[in-house]
Amino acid sequence: MYSTEIEVRTGGDAVVLDLTKDAERFLGEAGADEGLLHVWVPHATAGLAILETGAGSDDDLLAAIDQLLPRDDRWRHQHGSRGHGRDHVLPAFLPPYASVPVLGGVLALGTWQSVCLVDTNIDNTVRRLRFSFLAG
Repeated sequence: MYSTEIEVRTGGDAVVLDLTKDAERFLGEAGADEGLLHVWVPHATAGLAILETGAGSDDDLLAAIDQLLPRDDRWRHQHGSRGHGRDHVLPAFLPPYASVPVLGGVLALGTWQSVCLVDTNIDNTVRRLRFSFLAG
């Protein structure tokens, strides 16, 4: 197994951040051939998703999260910015992990798929992510 941690800055807005290039760079460093890429975000207020980006799907996802988990005062978990409690519920819908097959050193993603960090927590603008490669 080969593993490393990276740090990303997400800014002060909810974001869908494409990590695919970071994952590909990691696989190159790992000398990956056949196996499994596992991505882990060790935060209680962020999740990972495999989805299309750049064609509106990332904005649609954030809009859906806003509808499903409104940023208001309904949440029992209340600290930080208004509605921050919803950020703590997010990982139940978008888990803090994702696994992708690696074939011939390349992520076996579909044509429009990307590995993405979904972070709605505007109070924490720096995130750590762990990439692990498990050889097959």
